[in-house]
Amino acid sequence: MPQSHLAHLLREKALQLGFLDCRFAQARALEEERDHFDSYLQSQFHGEMGYLERNIEKRLDPRELVPGAQTVISLAYNYFPAQAQAPETPKIARYAYGEDYHKVVKDQAYQLFHFLQTLDPNCQGRVFVDSAPVMERQWAALSGLGWIGKNSLLLRKAEGSYFFLAEIICSTALPADAPVTDHCGSCTACIDACPTQAIVQAGVIDSRACISYLSIEKHSSLTEAELGQLNGWAFGCDICQEVCPWNRFAKAHAEPRFETRQEWPDWSPENWKTLDQNQWEEAFGNSPMTRAGWEKFQAQTERALRYWEDKGKDT
Repeated sequence: MPQSHLAHLLREKALQLGFLDCRFAQARALEEERDHFDSYLQSQFHGEMGYLERNIEKRLDPRELVPGAQTVISLAYNYFPAQAQAPETPKIARYAYGEDYHKVVKDQAYQLFHFLQTLDPNCQGRVFVDSAPVMERQWAALSGLGWIGKNSLLLRKAEGSYFFLAEIICSTALPADAPVTDHCGSCTACIDACPTQAIVQAGVIDSRACISYLSIEKHSSLTEAELGQLNGWAFGCDICQEVCPWNRFAKAHAEPRFETRQEWPDWSPENWKTLDQNQWEEAFGNSPMTRAGWEKFQAQTERALRYWEDKGKDT
């Protein structure tokens, strides 16, 4: 089967499985990223995310993860929720509203990979969803899935940035797609809106100041000053996405597994104040919020409630 036809069939199948798009890049070492990544680590912008210091060669070269790899397939999967949270309540990043994306998106990506193997029975490969040393945004940009914005997220003109990325690194040779133009232009909305100035330059985030990092990835207890930086967020942060002009094109997802358990987006401040661990596990037990753990989430919820109460007094 001609490679171009195989690629066409894969794209069609990906869309049928609910992906926004499916693009291809030749598997190779991303040597052009080495100095940038080294500088990021030397600046300590990764904070306590020590895993970023490991497996650097695998991170730069997917052939170290999948021997014989010839293609990196990049995929985008929409997560933008139709339902918004009640105002002045502890804010939750939109990506965490439903079932853990690692499982949901990986299930869909595996279906696509198995379809590829029916087209090419000799195909060997692996599926990745934010779970291994893969430079997913760089590969997605290289394949033309989108461009990396000033907030370091991948952007697409038709959808904005509310989508997950997945990769299939495989031994099947597929025709590479071309990168797309950067369409951020002179806009600095995300940089200007970040309340902690975590975006130190276009595309570079100092995680130590990032609300998402503080509320999720930082394992040591937050200081009073850090809790004060959360600005009403209890898990993650969407500020740099909310202000991005391209996200005016975001459309609600059609994935049932991303729907919320119970009706917590409608909870009032009083519901959040009386939330106990059992209720938390019932509402969020299969969501990414379990990563933070109950004690961390509880502390951040209490601070978020205080933030909104104080903000109400100031108005």
